[in-house]
Amino acid sequence: MRGYDLHTHSTCSDGTMDPADVARLAAERGVTGIALTDHDTTAGLDRAREASRGGLVVLAGCELSAEHAGQPVHVLGIGFDPGEPVFASARREILSARVRRAERTVERLRELGADVPIERVWELAGEGAVGRPHIAEAMIEAGVVNTIDQAFSMDWIGTGGRAYVEKEAVTPVRAVELIRGAGGAAVLAHPAVHAGALEVRESLVREMAAAGLAAIEIDHPEQPPAARAHWRAVADELGLATTGGSDDHGRRSGYRLGCCLTAEATVAALLAASPSGGQPTQP
Repeated sequence: MRGYDLHTHSTCSDGTMDPADVARLAAERGVTGIALTDHDTTAGLDRAREASRGGLVVLAGCELSAEHAGQPVHVLGIGFDPGEPVFASARREILSARVRRAERTVERLRELGADVPIERVWELAGEGAVGRPHIAEAMIEAGVVNTIDQAFSMDWIGTGGRAYVEKEAVTPVRAVELIRGAGGAAVLAHPAVHAGALEVRESLVREMAAAGLAAIEIDHPEQPPAARAHWRAVADELGLATTGGSDDHGRRSGYRLGCCLTAEATVAALLAASPSGGQPTQP
């Protein structure tokens, strides 16, 4: 399984494995390396690196929350400097906005007759960046819904649903600028997969490419073959690289780390072309 899984999550956002356990699982599965791309945070990076063994490379990463016309657009940052002040400040602001969004979502649920304790949402999030998956699990425990998919429907917290609260997020172009400003490569994540939201618009991707977008995530376990082919053609037209990642969330996604990978040569080229000119062994 040589290659990089450039899309993984830990308990520092909405995954169920500690960052160290993410690194250990990656090493056990024989991948070359991973990017730990927790939502809007790099809090787990040091723990993942400390636990890496057998030559596993752990790249700095995050999945940055962006929004366009009321629709989510996720942008992966790969190989950037976590301490760069502008991007670090933006991540802190987005994390604070996540807390406000969770509070407002729970308020809307209560207005709809669904008594979901905010305290339980905080417990489920733990140290991580709170998000809708934590609210969905609290909804299941409270007997509001039976499954995560039901929680993410239009009846409840799905994009545009009755209890949906829009993000306080950066624009996709600004996300690209922030990542590049910190010396990293910006990758558009799963453009056809967004929990009930619309597919990312091609016109927006062209704007992101003009701002320095480096790649589009093509090989994602939930992205259908036809969508992969379409977005691969768009990437080729725009001169963008294509990447793969499992988007693994541990128990929540069936421990699928390593199911989709990015070639070592592609990762090396992405990092070499980034503003920092980094290498995989020194992300």
